Amino acid sequence: MPFLHGFRRIALEYQPLVDEILALLALRDARESHACLGSNGSQLSAMRRVLEREAHSPFYQEGVSYTLLKVTELGLVEAAEVLLEFGADLSFEDPVTYYTPLHMAVLRNQPDMVELLARHGADINRRDRIHKSSPLDLASEEPERLPCLQRLLQLGANVNAADKNGKTALLHALLHCHCSSDVLQIHNTESIRLLLEGGADARVTTEGGDTVFTYTIFLLDDMDFNSTEEEEVQNRFCIRVMQLLMAHGANPSECPSLESFTYRCLQNFTCHFPLLRFLLESGAAYNCSLHGPSCWSGFQTVFDCLCSHVSVLKDSSISTEVIQMGQTLLELMMASSQTIQLPSDFEVDVNGCRYHEEKIRTLFSSVKQLEHTPQALKHLCRVFIRQRLRPWPIDVKIKALPLPDRLKWYLLIDHTAAGREDLSLTDGSPSPHPAVTVPPASQQITAEHQFSLQ
Repeated sequence: MPFLHGFRRIALEYQPLVDEILALLALRDARESHACLGSNGSQLSAMRRVLEREAHSPFYQEGVSYTLLKVTELGLVEAAEVLLEFGADLSFEDPVTYYTPLHMAVLRNQPDMVELLARHGADINRRDRIHKSSPLDLASEEPERLPCLQRLLQLGANVNAADKNGKTALLHALLHCHCSSDVLQIHNTESIRLLLEGGADARVTTEGGDTVFTYTIFLLDDMDFNSTEEEEVQNRFCIRVMQLLMAHGANPSECPSLESFTYRCLQNFTCHFPLLRFLLESGAAYNCSLHGPSCWSGFQTVFDCLCSHVSVLKDSSISTEVIQMGQTLLELMMASSQTIQLPSDFEVDVNGCRYHEEKIRTLFSSVKQLEHTPQALKHLCRVFIRQRLRPWPIDVKIKALPLPDRLKWYLLIDHTAAGREDLSLTDGSPSPHPAVTVPPASQQITAEHQFSLQ
């Protein structure tokens, strides 16, 4: 009956053969628990007799191939081997979902079945007809499918194969992080790590312009609406993912600004302060890495954000915390390079600030002067030492240095730490350098300590 399609063909044409084989394996329903299943020698022998008997029946090929889909779901490797021996088609598609046995094995996280099918000639890079997903795409989307992801990479799956929109397995993994219904269950950094170590291109761009940062930026936008606990989980996840991506060549500070991960963090630094600290301490540019501050500027963005927050906050203690965070970011940016880069039209409007108007104006004046003022030796030393202590985290390395606590604090740059005095960039009056008191000569960092870090 050629006019029948999908599950109607299954029921009317080859379902009886499928039912008979599954019954021999004690499988009346593919949803039964694995503990109930069996594939001992007698069952496999009975399977062979049925297959030999039905080998010339009209719908034998469809029946044996559809049965392969069912045993593949359940990971019955020995039964699958018998079905393949008797002509089951590896390219057979489920009449309803259009998934092949290999796709189904990945969806049900059956790595041994994945290897069996690949060993018998299954195309490990084949895309399904409906969703256009490869087995590697499916394996990357769920953390519980990590065993299948490992096996596919070992079998030589093309890690940079892209669908018609240019989306690779790496982008599938990152997209799933954003689409996860429970942010507290984000645990697929291991999948991302395996893909990158397997050669995934961290600079891939889809036909629509999406990059590895696009979906991570979605997570940043979600943080504004989540609980503190969820924000902490997302921050940790983003830090780990950024660490992996940057280690494999991804640049978080490229343009356009809306696609720049660094810029988006700077726009709301009160929520993303840990992320920003990681980025700046890992060498991310605080301006557009392609066009410099003329495209977007970290200094301009931080001051704009400071003025915006201080203008709407009603609690002076909270605004003080915001000022401290902004001040720390300004120093982190200054300590990331020996030459300060500011936009040519760098200006800040503090007239609408509810609190700390003078403090912000003083901070701005001190930063503005830095562009054309020779850097102090202590500042150059700080830049030099912090650069030599990369990669992140450098705070642990700083604390381990044989230096006085005061110098360690100067190197750490953290005005938000509890119990620390608020150190201005200006010491109360315009000054081109951070106002940190230099210890006596006996306590100052020695050349031996500096160059031992090279």
